[in-house]
Amino acid sequence: MADHLARAEDFEKKAEKKLSGWGLFSSKYDDAADLFDKSANSFKLAKSWDKAAATYLKLANCHLKMESKHEAAQAYVDASHCYKKTNISEAVSCLDHAVNLFCDIGRLSMAARYLKEIAELYESEQNIEQAVVYFEKSADFYQNEEVTTSANQCKQKVAQFSAQLEQYQTSIDIYEEIARQSLNNNLLKYGVKGHLLNAGICQLCKGDPVAISNALERYQELDPTFSGTREYRLLADVAAAVDEEDVGKFTDVVKDFDSMTPLDSWKTTLLLRVKEKLKAKELEEDDLT
Repeated sequence: MADHLARAEDFEKKAEKKLSGWGLFSSKYDDAADLFDKSANSFKLAKSWDKAAATYLKLANCHLKMESKHEAAQAYVDASHCYKKTNISEAVSCLDHAVNLFCDIGRLSMAARYLKEIAELYESEQNIEQAVVYFEKSADFYQNEEVTTSANQCKQKVAQFSAQLEQYQTSIDIYEEIARQSLNNNLLKYGVKGHLLNAGICQLCKGDPVAISNALERYQELDPTFSGTREYRLLADVAAAVDEEDVGKFTDVVKDFDSMTPLDSWKTTLLLRVKEKLKAKELEEDDLT
């Protein structure tokens, strides 16, 4: 470890010396870049992450001086991956720089990839609002590049988090749009009932019985096979329990579905919200009688 650290510092000193000395402009920065690269790699081997990241930033600066934007962007990405170990906000900042450079040189699919990475960093920090912002940006970039699968993955993250933030209509619009797209694709058709179930659960969270009834009609028109699925039955039975203000029926319906097809934590959380509203309504009415 100490060996790697000594080598890293030696390469860094040599690089700084190149920059401060005389020499042809491009040659000076080119030589320094090579030495900073070696220095950063040695800092990584020594697990000195902050020093490695700082050295990659010096490398990025050399590439920018030589107008090598692609190489500079890659150095920012490398810096970010080192900062991930120690400082998430610095990691995000480096990826933002990389994204801007990839946009400048028209590498939009690369920009999309690192916008998604920023979103995932915010997600890991539980900063859901910022994660939504960057998953949306990434989805737009992927959509422009016609990378539909990746765009939809990002959109589903937006839908998932929007529902957690009680922005149900945003989630509904996304899930319905993905369901419509998937119907025309033989590989994705099997996922349609899942997207419609997610949209329906978000409709239930809005607490409008007429809206859920209209949505179920719309989903049957969209996919005539949907009404024969357990997902449709769950939504219809839960909607009926809500309409009848029957907490017991609601619980039985959800429990029955879960015993055959286990509900993930996202669906469980949202259905619990619906149940809590139903219980609150029941208590209100008990108080009035």
